[in-house]
Amino acid sequence: MRAKMQITHIEKFEGSPNERLHFTAVSKISGYPADGSDEDNSYAKFSPQGNLTLTIANPALHGKFAEGEKYYLDFTKTD
Repeated sequence: MRAKMQITHIEKFEGSPNERLHFTAVSKISGYPADGSDEDNSYAKFSPQGNLTLTIANPALHGKFAEGEKYYLDFTKTD
């Protein structure tokens, strides 16, 4: 399964370099074009709501994310 998520907020912690990324499933309040030309439309149609929160403790990733950025999240079952 693949989801398309957008960073809505980046939380910083006083005294810690860690960051908490808040994601929400892509959506558009004003709706999408009827011809399906907006890719987000395909994701919003089948996953209209979703939230994800990740805390990043890897120093190499601190400061590498920005609010508004969109990411594909792939879910692969493991043993």
